[in-house]
Amino acid sequence: MIEIDFAKGNGLVPVIVQDVTTKEVLMLAYMNEESLQKTITSGFATYWSRSRQELWLKGETSGHYQHVKDIRVDCDNDTLLLLVEQTGAACHTGHYSCFYRNVEGEEL
Repeated sequence: MIEIDFAKGNGLVPVIVQDVTTKEVLMLAYMNEESLQKTITSGFATYWSRSRQELWLKGETSGHYQHVKDIRVDCDNDTLLLLVEQTGAACHTGHYSCFYRNVEGEEL
């Protein structure tokens, strides 16, 4: 298994989340070693909440789970890409993707 470099980000790595079928980028989150291990063992995306300082199983309260189909690592071993089957909305606003606006604020 590839060793992920958590040291660069003070114990966290950014995680890009993408729909496995459409390849649409759904969200950006962060993982620590524990959340990555939980994701690998459970098959469901678990992140580290920087605001709450705790593990966060995506969908635990909303029911909008992310079933992980593949985990990829970038060339520097410090960023992850999750390919997921998304149940419901990925964004807390109710949008399928967190990237639903352009920089002018127009919804896409």
